[in-house]
Amino acid sequence: MPRFFTAAAPLARATRRTLLALAAAPFVVGGIAHAQPAAPSPAWPTKAIKLVVPFPPGGPTDTASRIVGQQLGERLKQPVVVENRPGASGSIAAAQVAKADADGYTLVMLATPTLLAPHLYKKAGYDTTKDFAPVATVYDLPIVVVVNPTLLPQVKDLRQLIAAAKAQKTSLNYTSSGTGSFGHLSMELLKQMGQFDMQHVPYKGGVPAITDTLGGQVPVMYADLVAALPHIQAGKLRAIAVGSPQRVAMLPDVPTIAEQGFKGYDAVSWGGLLAPRGTPQPVIDRLATEVQQILADKATQDKLLNAGAIANFQNPAGMERRIQQDYAKWGQVIRDKGITTD
Repeated sequence: MPRFFTAAAPLARATRRTLLALAAAPFVVGGIAHAQPAAPSPAWPTKAIKLVVPFPPGGPTDTASRIVGQQLGERLKQPVVVENRPGASGSIAAAQVAKADADGYTLVMLATPTLLAPHLYKKAGYDTTKDFAPVATVYDLPIVVVVNPTLLPQVKDLRQLIAAAKAQKTSLNYTSSGTGSFGHLSMELLKQMGQFDMQHVPYKGGVPAITDTLGGQVPVMYADLVAALPHIQAGKLRAIAVGSPQRVAMLPDVPTIAEQGFKGYDAVSWGGLLAPRGTPQPVIDRLATEVQQILADKATQDKLLNAGAIANFQNPAGMERRIQQDYAKWGQVIRDKGITTD
């Protein structure tokens, strides 16, 4: 039997609400030691906490921030005010938070594009690995390779996609939500490992990219699973591989890329809370504990799943390792492929 990315019950309807039957990813427990300034007042927090979201309202990162922020405010007995500051893959918001007072009253919801932005923007204004104190991971966002079944009727798995790409007299096109997006980087890593070629056609966002994949303008997409799921279930897109190390419960019959001959392949977008580096360790520990308890609640897990995010808590130590590993791994892909947004 295959291992799954999350536990789940059978899907009931071809909508995002079908995700509500799925269980969240397992939690991790622990902490990490940092150089500590003076301990905060035992009364912390005594005022509102600002949670900066580096993307527009309505997406998974924003929704996850509001779900967690509301409950965090209730538990801390102070408001958690969500502030959206979109732009440049989240680097505008992250740069501002990196320079904020390290007093526990300013946080940012890191997402994978923001994690990697310093590799893509020469003037991102921050170093993800040095300028922040990790608090806790919050969610994972699985991604999936899909094809238009009308344009590529013979392609039902990754091997057949690669064969089709190699057989094309001109490059087979694929799309993602944009240059430097996680879908773009994930496909470039796959191309590098599989020694085949496809031409990237970037779009400004996942919605127009999926629209044109459905319409036949582009035959292949590396997509956010939740955005693609209704079209997969309707038969308008065919899922041929998922990027996570284990299969995902939303598509239990779709094998992973690793299962299809690419051992060790792992591509999962994710998000988590950061504070400015130097934030007192007792504050970090308190926040991590509260987030862990929030994400352990089944109702919260269901709300996140309805927004397309799979709850996944990692403590500050686990989050810091994940930041370091992903920053190095995807930075190498960006350099190898000469990808830039400047």
